[in-house]
Amino acid sequence: MPVDTKRIRGPEESQSPLLFLSPDKAPKASSRQGVRGNGEVRPVFARCGLISQAKGSAYLEAGNTKIICSVYGPREIERKDETDMKTGRLVCDFRLAPFSCLKRGAWIQGSEERDLSQTLLEGLQPGVCLHRYPRSQIEVNVMVLENDGSILAHAVTCASMALADGGIEMYDVVLGCALRQNRNTCLVDPSYSEECGSWLEGYGENQGCVTVALLPNLNQVSGLNADGEMREDTLADAVRTCMDGCHKLYPVLQQALTRAVKKKAPPPEK
Repeated sequence: MPVDTKRIRGPEESQSPLLFLSPDKAPKASSRQGVRGNGEVRPVFARCGLISQAKGSAYLEAGNTKIICSVYGPREIERKDETDMKTGRLVCDFRLAPFSCLKRGAWIQGSEERDLSQTLLEGLQPGVCLHRYPRSQIEVNVMVLENDGSILAHAVTCASMALADGGIEMYDVVLGCALRQNRNTCLVDPSYSEECGSWLEGYGENQGCVTVALLPNLNQVSGLNADGEMREDTLADAVRTCMDGCHKLYPVLQQALTRAVKKKAPPPEK
């Protein structure tokens, strides 16, 4: 009998994680209490080369947000009608694990995941030298293991690390940063509860969420996604704040890639 090897099977007996969640510990959506200020990003942990079967891979943690990414290719395009003789093709698949959210989701890819896949593709494509891979396809698979907010921004960073780890030629690495605007208050790298606060309350005047994908060395924005209603000056300030947040993440990315290169390098000759 064939076995579904892609499905992640859970235990036969389990309890909902909502039973162990204390509502008193949930942070407010409009302010932050603790060591992290409104303009600070969460501490980031990053590693490369964790999936041996993939051409390149990366794992990233930002707070409780956990994302893993694998890159395969370049390989021959399956459909000949989609083959381009002058440039390659980048394919992105963004998925949320069924256990990644408070409410268990379906394994089948939904409309939200398809939209996130397309947005991820638009953010990564300007940074990849696709003209170096004609008639080829590069596949990027992103899996969110735990969703604690800003998953699209951190997925962009994790996917860029996996592409670099796989030796794919790039103009520059791509970094992502998200921001939530609440009238005169902006929260950089919002958590899931801070994002849900805006969804539950509804977007009013000068409120929304912004996600920016940045090429740090070229100082160019490769992707921009904004929701809500914000004034022009507020949106411009939000984009600049996100760009500053991307530059703060750059040393972490450099350190992770340097460690991966040293690990793959042959030992020095004696």
